[in-house]
Amino acid sequence: MGRQWLHAKRAIVNQKKGQTVGKLVKEITVAAKLGGADPGANARLFAALEKARKASVTRDVIERAIKKGAGIGEDKLVLEHIVFEGYAPGKVPVIVEVYTDNHQRTAPELRLLFRNGILGQGGSNKFLFDHVGVVEAHHADPGIDLEAAAIEAGANDFEPLTHEKNDDIPAGRAGARFITERTAVHAVSTWLAAHGWTVVTSELGHLAKSYPELDEATREKVGEFLQALEDHDDVQRVWAAVR
Repeated sequence: MGRQWLHAKRAIVNQKKGQTVGKLVKEITVAAKLGGADPGANARLFAALEKARKASVTRDVIERAIKKGAGIGEDKLVLEHIVFEGYAPGKVPVIVEVYTDNHQRTAPELRLLFRNGILGQGGSNKFLFDHVGVVEAHHADPGIDLEAAAIEAGANDFEPLTHEKNDDIPAGRAGARFITERTAVHAVSTWLAAHGWTVVTSELGHLAKSYPELDEATREKVGEFLQALEDHDDVQRVWAAVR
């Protein structure tokens, strides 16, 4: 019985790893489509490549994804960008970004997750979020002045990030999320990279304007619901009003 459990656990780990790699490859493809094949001029692609290398995605897979996204390979990219709005348990607003090659398959699956998955529900809510540029990065100096870095980089605001909040931030390093104008994402990312920061996320995002108060039971339901969304193969980003 113990060995069977071990095999099952390995299968789950391998499935999760494969799913993670699949999402990273899709992110590289989308980043190349939106900003071109040169990571030096495409901050989102640069950040996606860093994550992919950290996850041991092979060079061949990365190169194919870039070529596919940039339209310079044999494969042509056919991905539709869809945004779903809704609410998690506790009336927590959620925005889900999806890239799919089959809208007719993905849309009903996402609606079903909202309707029946874990007590979520649909409904318009974009007015509850700010649509901004988001750059997440870390620095070797744990005592670095985050506010000064934000000002010099040209960000509008910042918030500290720790490894506990974000797995992409190594323990013992200074981490931060820099909030920018949508047109300033690349410039802020470039400044940070040139001044000792490792950029792990560079994109447009949706940040909540306020956060509902949640008890522990509801917070657990919200976590389960958001995880169900994250686990869907076509879901690329989930933005939620939860700390």
